[in-house]
Amino acid sequence: MLDVKKDFPILKKNIVYLDSAATSQKPLQVINAVSNYYRYTNANIHRGIYKLAQRSSRLIDSARAQIAKFIGADPGEIIFVRGTTEAVNFIASRLSPKIVTLSVLEHHSNLVPWQQSGAILKFINIDNQGHLLLESLDPKTRFITITGVSNLLGTITPLDKIRKICPQAQIFVDGAQLVPHFPVEVHKLGIDFLAFSGHKMLGPTGIGVLYINKSLLNQLPPWLYGGDMIDDVTLNSATWADPPQKFEAGTLPLAEIVGLGAAVDYLQKIGMVNVRRHEEDLTNYALAKFKKLKNIVTLYGPTTHRAGIITFNVNGIHAHDAAQVLDEYGICVRSGQHCATPAITRFGVPAMVRASFYIYNTKSDIDYLISKIPEVYDRLHRDNS
Repeated sequence: MLDVKKDFPILKKNIVYLDSAATSQKPLQVINAVSNYYRYTNANIHRGIYKLAQRSSRLIDSARAQIAKFIGADPGEIIFVRGTTEAVNFIASRLSPKIVTLSVLEHHSNLVPWQQSGAILKFINIDNQGHLLLESLDPKTRFITITGVSNLLGTITPLDKIRKICPQAQIFVDGAQLVPHFPVEVHKLGIDFLAFSGHKMLGPTGIGVLYINKSLLNQLPPWLYGGDMIDDVTLNSATWADPPQKFEAGTLPLAEIVGLGAAVDYLQKIGMVNVRRHEEDLTNYALAKFKKLKNIVTLYGPTTHRAGIITFNVNGIHAHDAAQVLDEYGICVRSGQHCATPAITRFGVPAMVRASFYIYNTKSDIDYLISKIPEVYDRLHRDNS
């Protein structure tokens, strides 16, 4: 098991943080990288010829290269965006496929933009455990947008199988819950687009990444227009810079990019195989503990081979009430519909409690959660009687 909690200042408080699917905590290495950028390097990039601007440009270029290597991409395939939501909206508004295939597990951010695009939507359903029913996929499918990991159930999408079933399809992957937790090699996966958010992988808020396969970069028009994405401009027309600058109008969130680079460096030093192994061990441990509470808890999602996300309800108690009492014990979990209303409706409940793990969580965190759930059950049933 990993032992990194000491690197996270906020976790020195008396809390058990089990909401990393919403946002991750930040290690000192990331906090210091952002602070040091503002202290010693702050200058706009690819504009000034003075030394400070050149140093800033080198930092951003280095971060881009490091992030590209992290997912097995080329630096020119990495586009900086505000987050996964912006990336999906960008592609949905510029690619405009006539028919879009997606799953019923999608986060609203990978559903609503496609609804608004005017495309015909076709859905991959799930079974009672949340596994995707891939037999419904048409091998002639031309465009698929799908979550890499369900933020609701922890279902892991078999991207390799989807590629084999639909060899001609363009595939967009919402990697918000995938990239922070699993080794990813975009070229080996054969996917065309990948989006992920820095704040879910130890990095700052306000920075995300859109990977576009280089074969498609020149087919897409810009989404935003302004400074630094121009090749030439007259009073009546303009031409665009080469990608990725073509898609990065205006001043980028420079400190946040540096912070994301530091987060990637931190994860690479641990090793993504070790990250996955740690979370898999935690998840299996938690599932075994939850099974001992089967008389008072309902679990949702796959029983095996899932990400570090466990959704549940304390029987007879609304998810919000359970989460509120757990908070009184210093346990941070999320409750609600988790921006996945169509998926949660499939299970016939108004809300779920979600515990989600990351590298800084330990078995003692899970033991503490498990020890308090019977108290939540007894306390709230007593109050309601």
